[in-house]
Amino acid sequence: MIGFCLLSIDANSQNNKRSFEESLSTALRNTPTDFSSLDFLFYRYKRDTTQMRILANASEELNYLEGNSYAQIHIGSIYRNLSQYDKAIDLYKNALTMAETNNNIELRAICLNMLGVVYRRMDLVRPALDYHTRSLDLAKSEAQPTKALKKSIAVSQNSMGNIYLTLKQYDLAIKQFSKSLSYEIELNNRLGLAINHQNIGSAKESKGQLDDALKHYQTSLDYNNQLDSDVGRVICYNSIGRLYIKQGKFQEAKNLIGKNLEKAIELKDQFYIASSYLNMGIAESKLKAYDIAKPHLLKAIEIGDQYNFKSSNIEAHNHMSEILSLQGEYRKSLQHYKSAITLENTINSDMNLQYVNDIILQYENENKNRQIKALSSENEIVKSKLLRNEKLFWFTLIGLILISIFLITLNRQRQLKQEKQILTLEQDMLRSQMNPHFIFNSLNSIKLYIINNEKENAVYYLNKFSKLIRKILVSSTEKEISLMDELETMQLYMNIENIRFSNEINFNIEIGPDVNTANIRVPSLILQPFLENALWHGLSSKSGEKQIKLMVSKPNSSFVSIAVTDNGIGRTKAEKINHKKLLKRKSLGLAITKARLANFSKAYTDNYSLQIEDLYDENHTATGTKVVVHIPLQLNTLKTA
Repeated sequence: MIGFCLLSIDANSQNNKRSFEESLSTALRNTPTDFSSLDFLFYRYKRDTTQMRILANASEELNYLEGNSYAQIHIGSIYRNLSQYDKAIDLYKNALTMAETNNNIELRAICLNMLGVVYRRMDLVRPALDYHTRSLDLAKSEAQPTKALKKSIAVSQNSMGNIYLTLKQYDLAIKQFSKSLSYEIELNNRLGLAINHQNIGSAKESKGQLDDALKHYQTSLDYNNQLDSDVGRVICYNSIGRLYIKQGKFQEAKNLIGKNLEKAIELKDQFYIASSYLNMGIAESKLKAYDIAKPHLLKAIEIGDQYNFKSSNIEAHNHMSEILSLQGEYRKSLQHYKSAITLENTINSDMNLQYVNDIILQYENENKNRQIKALSSENEIVKSKLLRNEKLFWFTLIGLILISIFLITLNRQRQLKQEKQILTLEQDMLRSQMNPHFIFNSLNSIKLYIINNEKENAVYYLNKFSKLIRKILVSSTEKEISLMDELETMQLYMNIENIRFSNEINFNIEIGPDVNTANIRVPSLILQPFLENALWHGLSSKSGEKQIKLMVSKPNSSFVSIAVTDNGIGRTKAEKINHKKLLKRKSLGLAITKARLANFSKAYTDNYSLQIEDLYDENHTATGTKVVVHIPLQLNTLKTA
């Protein structure tokens, strides 16, 4: 996650000529209390721990709290950039105490923001959001904010945007970054402009808008070149290299990230060193250089464990799991997968998401809040909040009960999903049957109903989802099930997938009159890969009517035929689109399905057969795809002798 927020005010030529001794003498003589005056005197020295300690000690002797607070803020920032977060937090809190003693609003707002930045680096969402919110409230409490307070507002909104980015709330993140950007434009702060363009690029990249993302990264890089900022360049090149990976430019990405890694190591900022190792490992894995990729990913994990970088470690564990699975080391793959799940749950918990949503509601109408603060006293604000709470009392009471029930239920479903994923990794035949992200995405889709207060839809689909999970868990322990159970499971699967398509897909199951589905045995979950391919390769990029038809017939006494037909874009066009996509959907399911059908057929007199037919109209325009699988019915009694 991008996170570099240093307060910086351009100094003029007189400042450049001023010696530290002169600046110190002036500060101790005049004891300025505003941040701009202090920064004018010490801008050149704020990254020098020796000079800042001299300022802190001299200020302490004279009980000059503002000078001491300023010095400890910047010493804390130096430790933060070295990933020594505990030391940074102690220094920021000391600086905050001194600023509060003299009620210096500028320094208080800056200290609160700096604490938020550290906790955000540590992926501790709630304290980070609390500190940034307090800083934003404090800065906006002034009717005519100073330049330093405007900068604090910009930093708060940028940092809150980064928190939304961590929680994958990309539109909300862009909204906060844009607000911060408007302040930085007003202040003509090139560092702030570089930071916000970088962050907007990251959000755009996460949404798959790669061209827009690259423009923002290049704009940020231009500002960092103007500032001659090595840290800024490391961040930009890291992001551009990562974007190259998503564009399929794997070798270009590796070359760029490799040079960037050397500079990151030189800067000694462990946060960006870990990010560089992670991106290098990803690029090498895409080049199928797995044995080279693994040490880089493990190095990223090692640094992440040492400095508590949860977000980068989630990604590193996931890529290690994928590589080890491809190499057949399923036990190790499972261990990394479990580690990623554990870390992700600590960041993206429902409690964190609900907490963030509360903050979003608080600032939804910030112009109105600003007017209230400007025109009303503190007692009037409290009265207004109490009035609002009274109006929302019954809604809140009922809502809390419902949300508690939903959260308990969702937590149970998450546990079932994890057990299913673990089981599929442990079972060689079923380990790739279901997409690991399917259950997460389904829960997120259902959660949107809860957030939007669509209780009936949430309960309806939650029931469908729970039935589907139960059937999958039961099926995964059985080699074969009845065709009737298989069709019921596929109906549930399509109901859940259809949520993500806004219920636009018309799915029908037709069973021939001479087919007794209760007496026909098939491999468990054998039809799911065909439906998944129809959805994501055939219909996901199609506009207009979307249809999938599943037909079961019995052409003779030896076989049952199951046909899955979609009216999608066809395989040729789907392959072209998939090649250009940010995240290519890999379908290992077809190969595993064939292997399972072959193994299943060994007990029968006939072998299975599978045909895939591309459908065209009279103009030779693709109108969909048809998959037909013939499953044998007659057991080979000789094999039992």
